[in-house]
Amino acid sequence: MQAYLLDWANLLLRWLHVIVAIAWIGSSFYFVFLDNNLLAPTADDLKKKGVDGAMWAVHGGGFYNPQKYMVAPQGGIIDSKLHWFYWESYSTWLSGFALFCVLYLWNANAFLIDKQVLDWSPMAAGAAAIAFLVGFWFIYDTICRVFGFRQNGERTVALLLIVVVAAATWLACHLFSGRAAFLIIGAMLATTMSANVFFWIIPGQRKVVAAMTGGGTYDASSLAIHGKRGKQRSVHNTYFTLPVLIAMLSNHYSFLYSHPHKWVVLFVLMMAGALIRQFFVQRHGWHLGRARNPWPFAAVGVVLLLGLIVWLRPAPAAVASAPAGAAPGAAPVTYAQLRTVLEQRCYSCHGEAVQMKNLRVDSQEQAELHAQQIYQQVVVTKIMPLSNATQITDDERALVGRWFEGLSAKK
Repeated sequence: MQAYLLDWANLLLRWLHVIVAIAWIGSSFYFVFLDNNLLAPTADDLKKKGVDGAMWAVHGGGFYNPQKYMVAPQGGIIDSKLHWFYWESYSTWLSGFALFCVLYLWNANAFLIDKQVLDWSPMAAGAAAIAFLVGFWFIYDTICRVFGFRQNGERTVALLLIVVVAAATWLACHLFSGRAAFLIIGAMLATTMSANVFFWIIPGQRKVVAAMTGGGTYDASSLAIHGKRGKQRSVHNTYFTLPVLIAMLSNHYSFLYSHPHKWVVLFVLMMAGALIRQFFVQRHGWHLGRARNPWPFAAVGVVLLLGLIVWLRPAPAAVASAPAGAAPGAAPVTYAQLRTVLEQRCYSCHGEAVQMKNLRVDSQEQAELHAQQIYQQVVVTKIMPLSNATQITDDERALVGRWFEGLSAKK
């Protein structure tokens, strides 16, 4: 029953997480689009109102005319409801962290720990995972505070963050199971994105709104720093977006996180995402003559992805070796021969006492019913046993493969 309820929690939290993440990323992308397409107004009435940029758009049968004011409208008057964009960020992080707790922290032995990587306690692994989320935020925030507004500050921040992210990726892949490491790096960046909203963007906006609607006089130039900081962190968030998404998605593909140099695989994937995002951000300015053609960013990103595809291509399939002492052309493996492997490696999660994913392999009938699934998970993708917690060997995987091939030949 516990496994059943955890599966439901996993499904519903994942569903919620995807929904609110779409809302957050969608609004982020939209405002980046606006910032890069707003043009200085030419109409006198807009200039008098203090409009810094405006554009026209058509959608759903109607026309829209978004206008941007630097710091505040002239006179500090907002005569309609003021919308805040923060619930998308907070809901995404809270649902994602809840999912992380249910799936990874609750089952740290199975999901966080790979004893072939590091044999440590579930509590220590869980604490280290949380430390990645919190620690990276403090490092990132310090870098932004120290270098962000210096000359060529953003270039310095970018280079330092590339080094820090590379180091964190290497370390995570040497502490946790491959799948967990990929997720933790994605969650690390996503936590920083949400922290930017919580600690800098929204508080700065609240101070500006309070000053302009308080009824007294205020110095717009002194409030401008809040806009600069908010803009800085918002821009960083948009560049984190695609790396976060690829880190979250790639942990579902074992050929990526099981590679001997998996940290390089993940880092290159995230770099490709950041470069491709730069292309989409800069192309708006290029169309308006504000920036150079950004095609080199997209080209480098695509080349990195193609390089990974070539590098990770599977080696020619080798013929599974027969067990020691078996004669050439020996009969296919029977369930009776396979049972010892299943007892040692699979029964703990898929036997009489526990049936994870409603799967049992402790009888010939059940094993043959799920033969395709067993072959796919154990032999092809090598996802199971999860994090190889039961220490299955390559010879035992080959035995499972020969058993499945024998079943297939009979059909």
